[in-house]
Order: sequence, then structure tokens, then C-alpha cells
Amino acid sequence: MWLPLVLMLIVLGGLWQWGAHQLPYLLPPLGDVGTTLVEDAGYYLRNALVTLREALGGLALGGLTAFLLAVLVSEFPLARRAIMPVAVVLNVTPLVAIAPALVVAFGFGPAPKLIVTGLICFFPILINTSVGLRAVPLPVLQVYRTVHASRWETLWHLRVPSALPYLFAALRIVFPLSVVGAVVAELSAAGSAEGLGTAISLASSMNRLAAVWASIAILAALGSLLLLVVTLLERRLLHWHETQSAH
Repeated sequence: MWLPLVLMLIVLGGLWQWGAHQLPYLLPPLGDVGTTLVEDAGYYLRNALVTLREALGGLALGGLTAFLLAVLVSEFPLARRAIMPVAVVLNVTPLVAIAPALVVAFGFGPAPKLIVTGLICFFPILINTSVGLRAVPLPVLQVYRTVHASRWETLWHLRVPSALPYLFAALRIVFPLSVVGAVVAELSAAGSAEGLGTAISLASSMNRLAAVWASIAILAALGSLLLLVVTLLERRLLHWHETQSAH
């Protein structure tokens, strides 16, 4: 099972070493990256925890807000016509441009980074969840109406379970994306003192390529770990759904 992946990693490692030899100003040797990770393990671990905390905090903020608004727009057409255009505008707004304004408004603490990360994670969850809440088979919905189920009972027992596959499809995107959002916030929000984004910025300013790529490698590992977590959670909670029949 693991042979194709091992072979691919060997090929990519060989290409990396060749690129490091041909373009030493762009790619450091893998040995230098590994040495940096080992020698400064505490430094990278500390900054990785800061970035992970920002990513999860922003994900929780954006995800919860998006879910509640998705319920609102799925239940009330008037709310959908009012909220969705604003959500689209937020989605196409370059968040890097508004990060300095968030620093002015909320100071140099974690709040601007949480907001930027939350905004990046917000739109996919809003769209997928609102579609899932409305993707209820009409015959099943008519049965609930026949037994005079309340709006709350229909939402909790029918619409929310129907939306879970759509929600997890969004979470597969936004869990790794939350790490990207945290790094973008660290790079664009003034006053960042910790985090892997700040580590990359400092290493770049001192032309320490090995340190830059070491931070990038940890970010890739964090994103992969979060994707693994949401995949396992999906299999656990949606074992009854047809999308999990192939696993």
C-alpha cells in the first residue's frame, strides 16, 4: 500500500537535491533543512503551536458564525437575499489589504489574526452548509409535514443530518486552509512576534533559506495533520452515509 508513496517521495527528494545543486539561492539541501529542524526544534515547536492555536481559533470563529448564518439563510428566504450578497463581497475582498485596518481596530494581539483566519474559513462553510440544509428529499420533507413536525424538529432531525456530508466536504477544505489563513495573518498583520509566518519573514530577511523551508515543512505537516483529523472524524460520524461505503 505504501510503496507508491515511498517511491514518489524518493523521486521528489532526488529532484529537490538536484534543484538545490542547480539553484542554491532558491532551494537548500534537504540535509540543511533537517539539521535546522533538529537543532532549533524548540523554536519551531513553539512557533508551530502559536500558528496552530491561531488556525483553530479562527476556524472555530468563522465556522460557528458560518453555520449559524447558514441555518438562518436556509430557513428564511429574506435573510438569504440580505446575507448572501454580503458574504460574496467578503469572499472576493483581498483580506491581506484589510489586515492592517484590523490591527488598528483591535490592536497587536491575537484578535486580528483570528478574524483574518475566520474570514478565510467562513465562505466555504456557509455555502456548503446552506446547500446541504436545503438538499432534503421532498418526499421525506412531506412526511415530516404530514406528522406536523415543528420547524425546530425538522431542522434538527432532518435538515442538519442531511447537511453533514456537505459540511464535512467544506471542513476538508477549511481545516488545512485555516493554517494558510493564520500564516497570511501573521505575515500581513503588524506586530506579530511569534508564529511560523513570523519565523518565515525573519528567516527571509536574514537570507536563511534552510530556516524558511523548515518552517514551510512544518506548515505542510500541520495542514496534513488537520486534514487527517477531519477525515477520521468524518468516517466516525458519517459511517451511515453512502459516501463512506467505499472506505
